[in-house]
Amino acid sequence: LRRVKGGIMPTDLEKLLVLLPHWCEHNAEHAAEFRAWAEKADVARADILEAAEHLERANRALEAALEKLGGPLPTSHHH
Repeated sequence: LRRVKGGIMPTDLEKLLVLLPHWCEHNAEHAAEFRAWAEKADVARADILEAAEHLERANRALEAALEKLGGPLPTSHHH
């Protein structure tokens, strides 16, 4: 945290430590939704599954970044 006029503001690193888990959760929800809809997509099934795989790969990169930054803040929670 850094002190600024009018109060205390989180640093960019602290913001990232909250945002990264949120982004991972959000991506995982979308990937699961893509996989469910892919089953109904007929000829587009493979493309939608590929999109889900891209989100899952993105999550692995985001999780690696989070680990390098020291992990999520203990008080971080998802919405």
